[in-house]
Amino acid sequence: MASPTSINPAHAHFESVLQAQLCQDVLSSFQGLCRALGLEPGGGLPQYHKIKAQLNYWSAKSLWAKLDKRASQPVYQQGRACTSTKCLVVGAGPCGLRAAVELAMLGARVVLVEKRTKFSRHNVLHLWPFTIHDLRALGAKKFYGRFCTGSLDHISIRQLQLLLLKVALLLGVEIHWGVTFTGLQPPPRKGSGWRAQLQPSPPAQLANYEFDVLISAAGGKFVPEGFTVREMRGKLAIGITANFVNGRTVEETQVPEISGVARIYNQSFFQSLLKATGIDLENIVYYKDDTHYFVMTAKKQCLLRLGVLRQDWPETDRLLGSANVAPEALQRFARAAADFATHGKLGKLEFAQDAHGRPDVSAFDFTSMMRAESSARVQEKHGARLLLGLVGDCLVEPFWPLGTGVARGFLAAFDAAWMVKRWAEGAGPLEVLAERESLYQLLSQTSPENMHRNVAQYGLDPASRYPNLNLRAVTPSQVRDLYDVEAKEPVRRMSDKTDSGKPATGSVATQEELLHWCQEQTAGYPGVHVTDLSSSWVDGLALCALVHRLRPGLLEPSELQGVGALEATSWALKMAEHELGITPVLSAQAMVAGNDPLGLIAYLSHFHSAFKSTPHNPGPVSQGSPGTASAVLFLGKLQRTLQRTRAQGNGEDAGGKKPRVEVEAETPSTEEPPVPEPDVPVTPPSQYQEASAEDLCALCGEHLYILERLCANGRFFHRSCFRCHICEATLWPSGYGQHPGDGHFYCLQHLPQPGHKEDSSNRGPESQDLPTHSENNMRSRPSIPGAPQEGTSPVPSQPTRRLIRLSSPERQRLSSLHLTPDPEMEPPPKPPRSCSVLAHQALEGSFVGWGMPVQSPQVLVAVEKEEEESPCSSDEEAEEDVPLDSDTEQVLWNLAKNSGTMNSYPTWRRTLLRRAKEEEMKRFCKAQAIQRRQNEIEAALRELEAKGTELELALRSRSSSPEQQKALWLEQLLQLVQKKNSLVAEEAELMITVQELNLEEKQWQLDQELRTYMNREETLKTAADRQAEDQVLRKLVDVVNQRDALIRFQEERRLSELASGPGPQG
Repeated sequence: MASPTSINPAHAHFESVLQAQLCQDVLSSFQGLCRALGLEPGGGLPQYHKIKAQLNYWSAKSLWAKLDKRASQPVYQQGRACTSTKCLVVGAGPCGLRAAVELAMLGARVVLVEKRTKFSRHNVLHLWPFTIHDLRALGAKKFYGRFCTGSLDHISIRQLQLLLLKVALLLGVEIHWGVTFTGLQPPPRKGSGWRAQLQPSPPAQLANYEFDVLISAAGGKFVPEGFTVREMRGKLAIGITANFVNGRTVEETQVPEISGVARIYNQSFFQSLLKATGIDLENIVYYKDDTHYFVMTAKKQCLLRLGVLRQDWPETDRLLGSANVAPEALQRFARAAADFATHGKLGKLEFAQDAHGRPDVSAFDFTSMMRAESSARVQEKHGARLLLGLVGDCLVEPFWPLGTGVARGFLAAFDAAWMVKRWAEGAGPLEVLAERESLYQLLSQTSPENMHRNVAQYGLDPASRYPNLNLRAVTPSQVRDLYDVEAKEPVRRMSDKTDSGKPATGSVATQEELLHWCQEQTAGYPGVHVTDLSSSWVDGLALCALVHRLRPGLLEPSELQGVGALEATSWALKMAEHELGITPVLSAQAMVAGNDPLGLIAYLSHFHSAFKSTPHNPGPVSQGSPGTASAVLFLGKLQRTLQRTRAQGNGEDAGGKKPRVEVEAETPSTEEPPVPEPDVPVTPPSQYQEASAEDLCALCGEHLYILERLCANGRFFHRSCFRCHICEATLWPSGYGQHPGDGHFYCLQHLPQPGHKEDSSNRGPESQDLPTHSENNMRSRPSIPGAPQEGTSPVPSQPTRRLIRLSSPERQRLSSLHLTPDPEMEPPPKPPRSCSVLAHQALEGSFVGWGMPVQSPQVLVAVEKEEEESPCSSDEEAEEDVPLDSDTEQVLWNLAKNSGTMNSYPTWRRTLLRRAKEEEMKRFCKAQAIQRRQNEIEAALRELEAKGTELELALRSRSSSPEQQKALWLEQLLQLVQKKNSLVAEEAELMITVQELNLEEKQWQLDQELRTYMNREETLKTAADRQAEDQVLRKLVDVVNQRDALIRFQEERRLSELASGPGPQG
């Protein structure tokens, strides 16, 4: 029997369109199809219906069924919703093509211009569940058989563009290649319309094309005139992408993908990478698609040391310019990192070729990200209105580690198409703009967890996607500036504002208000008479009274009789830091001397902003005051616990008493917690011994202004100086230690351990040559790097403890412990699967924790049924069935063997692996969001410091400025101090989340290691095995205790907030 392609030549052209893997092949095949059918490309929906009518064989019918199902949704009105609308889409990226497809389904005439002539971007995009369902509904599996067949859901940019291009062509979108949009050409007279300025000289039909809607999807470097763009800046962040040739060999398919490993919670992996290769990274991701795709964030000092960057320039453009990047060194860097991360199993790593025929490896800057202030505008001239909308990177540049780019880009494309539909319905310009801006406010908050769970119901209507939708969140009166009549020639403005975080709560106190509040708080204490904000505080009694008022029980006022001013002030400063979370701004000596009134005012303003909502009663305030900076307080306690633990680890362990975080995390102790431990010197090297005043940095010796002061271990530093002595990374609260030998500060990754020399951590990166593949024989698994080394834990365990003997059932219960599951972390159902709840139950019972009772065969039946119903379970994905590591494999093997379903249900393994990878990715994305916000906070603090320095210099100068001007300066300075305190409190909250992620990862690693010992027969265990098992068990107990401390801290804070009601945070 003859095949359809041999009977009808058009069938052969259609099959060529489906299978084409190059942009030019798609275009030539589609033109051949149109010629064979007697059609002209770009004819809109009528063209689609004509093609469908003439291609009615089985392969084509399956695609028409998918597209017709999408087009049959009521919102499209059978392709007649926008029949009189003419649209121009700029850019054939994924978002531009997706917007063009939606506009074509609405019945609009759509013309798309693209300056490139081919698709060459190999970089891989992570897909959210709704994007997977959306692309499948457009026939993704017909165009690309390997779509979402691995353990992670992703697709290369090039493949995504190809499949969307094919859909757009079939739906009648008119596409012009090699054409650059340079601007708008307003209508010259009444009765004419808006046109585009294009280069090079376009065909007459395109040059004369008049449109009433412009959708810009041309990327972040091009935003149409009239749109204001805001810059979100963090500290320097250098990303490196590398694409290696995927030969699709058996060995390559066996290498597991890496959903994401972040230093913020898995320091041991990056420490191993640093020692083995000299490469210092913040994170790394590996996806397997058309290429082996790696993306990582590298540290600048490492790139300079290894010769990747030739010189250190302050300007980012110059630093990462082609003239400053050594291509060969960059290639060695990327190859060594990829080889290490994959355990050397990818063999010889050969770079894929980019659009210019060069190795596809590049370094890029994502320090700053641009975000448009508005998503749409309307321009009107000579009665002709033009609706302008932004989608893709020119609307919001994504932060790549979060994997949100294509998902939020598609959402923006849907929202823009909905705006065009409302425009075509005759809604007023201000009403259309207000609705669009209301939707835009939701975009940056979207995640798979906070959108509608039933992704099969997603459509163009925003109500089908966003819960709790309010299309009137922005009113028409608020968007009047987005409606330009007579085209005022607006100019794009770049805002250099840095997101400084949450606004400071409440108004800033004036000097008189601060004095009045201090008088109220200290009223009634014997010997305390506050009349000003300088001399009234030199004897220390007023500060002691203020601290006692806010935290009674620490010291009775009568006990201060006969105590010297310096001693009383030192005690009050220490108690304020340890029990209230108020970090010092000036030293006890400066307070007693009374020579820094500005510092004192700034310090007291912190008390006021934290506790001003506390009602003034004759008695003391309650223990759980809502103003207490509880996160700052907790991290301070944690840091002091770390110091005591290390100090005891350096000396003799008297009695083996175990210091625990929860001891400090409970109710404040009546004993004086020591600031510096006797065994830990608070002073760095000898040249800093004289720098005891708070106006000099204890490290660099330069002057310290009020906003610049950071207090640690009783000393004051610049934030820019307070960095790791090895890697120069910023030291975060509870994430650093001071070495007792040299006095330097280190991040926990590089903190030298007792009894160990620094050669392993210090001299490892010094080598200028990266090791070759043959030199790296010993590798560490990124997802399971083994037992963490001493010192990588936030609270390391004691080196000598008594052995803990537990029975097998007790060990089973301990290893299965899963504390405080986050309800929001539950993954949404993966479309179009119908048994996702049962599959998730199987994951919880058989994968997370590794120790829960095995599931019944009915659950595995449901998992198997789900896999069979999913399009992913076709034969096309058999080669993508990635094996697990040995430990995970053993657990799942036991599960299947014990349940008797190993042979009957072969897809259980892939399902559990996929669920585990999804959880890994969520943890990675959460860690990267935290890190990005930390960088933004650091940049915002630098900006505040610069402003504060100017104000402080003006206030301290003996100028003849009027008192009213000085009062205004002082109020502005206090406002900056309050903003800084707010940012520091937010930073502490983030660090607590980091602690949670770190402990969660550590418990998972220890649990797996413990499992390897527990799965062995007791008779086969050696004495060394039993000793190692006991050590792992002790570490696991320690981690569980630490997680318990965090849980109790959060619960106590939650109860305190409930009891006290809402209040401002310090």
